[in-house]
Amino acid sequence: MAHPSALHERRRPLNAAELAGVPWLSHLKAEEFDRAAPELRIVQVEPGELVCRRGRTVTYWFGVVDGLLKMSTETAEGQTITYSGLAPGGWFGEGTVIKREPYRYNVSALRRSLVAGLPADTFHWLLDHSIGFNRFIMNQLNERLGHFIGTLEADRTPKPEQRVARSIAALVNPVLFPGVGEVLRITQQELAYLVGLSRQRVNEALQSLSAQQLLRIEYGGLRILDLAALRSRDF
Repeated sequence: MAHPSALHERRRPLNAAELAGVPWLSHLKAEEFDRAAPELRIVQVEPGELVCRRGRTVTYWFGVVDGLLKMSTETAEGQTITYSGLAPGGWFGEGTVIKREPYRYNVSALRRSLVAGLPADTFHWLLDHSIGFNRFIMNQLNERLGHFIGTLEADRTPKPEQRVARSIAALVNPVLFPGVGEVLRITQQELAYLVGLSRQRVNEALQSLSAQQLLRIEYGGLRILDLAALRSRDF
């Protein structure tokens, strides 16, 4: 695994296409945009590489431009607890940045990903000066609360179909992950990492969900056909 400083050394400014994929920039006034956009940096993260490390002091607010990340922690017994997958368009950890506290979780890449970061000081400047940014953050915090409640409920069910369905639905969230669209780009192995099941159990669950016409398995991803049912149906 790469040394944590390697991310810092590999960072670069965002190009125009990458800036266009940062959802909160459109909420800023011209002078706020001019302050924030030049401060943004982006880095390519390799599979297994840590973006955030538990106990490390926060320096950036991060977002997924492309790829897939996992937010997790480990128990004293060494068991991994996965809180959430993080899909394109998703910015995360705003609560940690607001409080300027050490991370209580790890965030690592499940595949090669592009991750952008805004310095914590610039984040706080926007909180102090931008009404549009504050509205975006409040909406994120509110949506994320429901997201984590859904994740906890999914973790408590013994039914593989329901766990897989809820995990997929959590990643197809236009507020938290606006870069996803109708096709969720995820492999069965990546989904297995997120839900804590074997790849075989995930495959069986996906075949069942496909037979119920809730999704369609396509090359490189899943086409969502009935998001409401994935979120709420008991299997």
